[in-house]
Amino acid sequence: MGHERLKREVWEANRRLVDAGLVVLTWGNVSGVDREAGVLAIKPSGVGYAALEPDDIVVVGLESGEVVEGKLKPSSDTPTHRYLYQAFAEIGGVAHTHSQHATVWAQAGRDLPCLGTTHADHFFGAVPVTDPLTPEETAQDYEANTGKVIVRCFAARDLAAAEMPAVLVRGHGPFTWGSSAEASVDNAIALEAVARMGLSTLALSPEPPLLPDHVLEKHFRRKHGETAYYGQKGDKQR
Repeated sequence: MGHERLKREVWEANRRLVDAGLVVLTWGNVSGVDREAGVLAIKPSGVGYAALEPDDIVVVGLESGEVVEGKLKPSSDTPTHRYLYQAFAEIGGVAHTHSQHATVWAQAGRDLPCLGTTHADHFFGAVPVTDPLTPEETAQDYEANTGKVIVRCFAARDLAAAEMPAVLVRGHGPFTWGSSAEASVDNAIALEAVARMGLSTLALSPEPPLLPDHVLEKHFRRKHGETAYYGQKGDKQR
């Protein structure tokens, strides 16, 4: 049995990266997971977005990492996506970009602080930057170890993937996730926007105050979780 619906969802999510201005050349990828079927679908490696078709999306075994459907080679970042799905059971989609402003924070090795309510609407606190990969982690199983360094970061800081759907891999770029492939792209768009706002804020005020915790709590909880009341009844929270 094919995975046409999942492949189309992932194809549409990858095309949204282009529409949102988050990718240059082929610098990015989105995946989606079907946990019941035990597979993920992801963009093929190095294929331009303009030429991408739903049938080009590659389906990979979540546990094995082997291609189960598709003629092309999956994204080189597939092991990172797989590791995140295995570590964060609640997520349904992962996006990776080299969007300009979020990548600047990653290259600087700085957490993206929560300075305002726009940030708090999407991310519960500072978006963390990971430790660098070791020479050994870089030399062997680099992409899988990128996933591991993300998960180590979240464990060390006691962060929940549902509350912090983004990370900055030091010297590399952002990964975001969500309940679906589409939701992961929403969070990539939001991350790039608040990364740009953060840089502009620092240009005006080198040491701006952080958003107070009670305002952070209010803005995040009104959109996410059991007490959320933002939007219309029946809307999916991403």
